[in-house]
Amino acid sequence: MKPGTKEVLLRTPQNWEDKLEFRVSPLLAALFLVLTTGYAAAIDVRAAVIRVDYQSVLPISRYDLRPDVLGFACAVLVDEDNGSTVSFLGHTYETRHVTSTPEEADAALDAILSDGVSLIIILADRDDLLRLTDKAQESSALVFNAGTADVDVRDTECRGNLLHTVPSHAMTADAVAQFAVWKKWTDWFLVAGSNPQDEALADAYRRAAVKFGADITVDRTFEDTGGSRRTDSGHVLIQRQLPVFTQDADDHDVVIAADDTDYFGRYLTYHLWTPRPVMGSAGLRPISMHGAHEAWGATQFQTRFEEATGRRVRPEDYNVWLALRVIGEAVTRANTAEAQGVRDYALSDAFELAAFKGQKVTFRKWNGQLRQPILLYDGAITVSVSPQEGFLHQNSPLDTLGLDEPETNCTAFN
Repeated sequence: MKPGTKEVLLRTPQNWEDKLEFRVSPLLAALFLVLTTGYAAAIDVRAAVIRVDYQSVLPISRYDLRPDVLGFACAVLVDEDNGSTVSFLGHTYETRHVTSTPEEADAALDAILSDGVSLIIILADRDDLLRLTDKAQESSALVFNAGTADVDVRDTECRGNLLHTVPSHAMTADAVAQFAVWKKWTDWFLVAGSNPQDEALADAYRRAAVKFGADITVDRTFEDTGGSRRTDSGHVLIQRQLPVFTQDADDHDVVIAADDTDYFGRYLTYHLWTPRPVMGSAGLRPISMHGAHEAWGATQFQTRFEEATGRRVRPEDYNVWLALRVIGEAVTRANTAEAQGVRDYALSDAFELAAFKGQKVTFRKWNGQLRQPILLYDGAITVSVSPQEGFLHQNSPLDTLGLDEPETNCTAFN
């Protein structure tokens, strides 16, 4: 492994008695498979998680400092789950965890592919994700996107060998919009950051407003002037700037923050000129998973994660967990760990996965996005879950979140 990358190899414990408590339903399914078919070949399931680490400014809050094993801890748990479920069939699970700089990411992927691993989970920014996915395609490998929310990688820049377990900006914006409209907060004050990532997120909220009948009465950009946001004077400057920035606004019911780069949104709630609820990148936030979520059996997942890591789960951890559980389901139900076989099963009508969100999650056949409920989180509890009651769809209410089939420009899945 070249400088700039590091790798940890973690193997799933194969002690069946110690793991019997987990995943009873898949266990029964696998047993049924053996009883009805009479035979299931042992499969060595090999996957890899690549996390590309970038130099970035510190987050506003120390609570948001990134753990060293972000995205990797859940991989260990899910290997235990998958291995325990079907260990009596002789299946084994092995997941490599690799961190890399952007400059060394291609070499890290080459090393994994050269070792015959064809199931890859990637935590990386948009450009690196697309480049690595194209490289993986040359080896007929399947990639799961666990980190990039950009809409275009599910649309005009989609790839046939790329499935997405992380919700897109379109999905999270729609989740917020549905709740706001359900509350009859239909007049919005949109505050967007000035960086490209912020503007992309703001576009998702503008689209969501049109989609669900909200009206953006005020649309302003808060300029990122650089500097440290965690100095002794950081909050003092914000306290002076934001009230002035938000004054003289037309009437609005709610403030929508589009701050994907995390430089002002956290301050909005208590520094508005006119007090209003804040949603989006601050206040009530759309998220795939958080550490306080307990509904639908999530408590067991949370306690196991906390015992293993000493911290709360983060969305990146959960997104990786989902990807590896998809692989586990393919092995259990379709008896395959081949990249094409996993892809075919994941996109089939037979696939569904329990995800601690009240209903089974499935993939969209037109762009490879995992359709899933979105939690609305206030920093302490799950306040609500979208899709909201009353938002209907001819196929699935989950398809009210994000790009629906008639809206997609993706042709890679045709």
